[in-house]
Amino acid sequence: MNPASAASEGSASSSASHAIPTVFVVDDDTTVRESLDSMIRCAGWQPETFGSAREFLAHPRVVAPSCLVLDVTLPDLNGLELQARVATDRIGMPVIFVTGCGDVRMTVRAMKAGAVDFLTKPCADELLLSAIRQAIERSRAALAHESEMEAIRDAYASLSGRERQVMALVISGRLNKQVGAELGISEITVKAHRGSLMRKMKARSLPDLVNMAARLGLASPRRGSHPVDRSLGAGGFRPSHAADTIVQ
Repeated sequence: MNPASAASEGSASSSASHAIPTVFVVDDDTTVRESLDSMIRCAGWQPETFGSAREFLAHPRVVAPSCLVLDVTLPDLNGLELQARVATDRIGMPVIFVTGCGDVRMTVRAMKAGAVDFLTKPCADELLLSAIRQAIERSRAALAHESEMEAIRDAYASLSGRERQVMALVISGRLNKQVGAELGISEITVKAHRGSLMRKMKARSLPDLVNMAARLGLASPRRGSHPVDRSLGAGGFRPSHAADTIVQ
């Protein structure tokens, strides 16, 4: 990706959380859809209504804060099945159930799967509006987080192979002199690479750089090991699910 494209995508991603929120409604009852459409518009959000799960899934994804108001009983996929699809395919879109045929077992299943709320028809407008506001805030936070992660991933991708080697050793706690000895380069060269990678990563300090590595799921090499493992690529990093493995 060239710098202009990366900057354009980053700008679009960072502005997404400030776009007008979209509230999707999936309900096979036309009257319910029309009523919710009006209520959502009056609240200042953008409604998008569908009569079935497949109609909703065929709709292009939006890059804006959003949520899904969903009935359990639908003509194709049921609401719980659609919730599972959304959790996998449309991360950052919280779900609110509004149904006339819910029970305790169904409610527990929906909430364990991450639903914001499980409301029974008919429900008070303010109760639903409150749930939508909460869902939109969750979505906004998720978009902001993804924008930050995209910037960190792009910055790491811009590092050269040597800069990734230096980064791996630096975040493991080695001094510049030790890094140079392990890589077979001078301390001055290490300092140059370190300064360059800090600028590219936009890291303000070493702790900041370590935090970025943790967010990327990167583990630094253990002391005594060579920083480049050919099976892992030029960066020499091994994926890790535990952030505390970053500092050895």
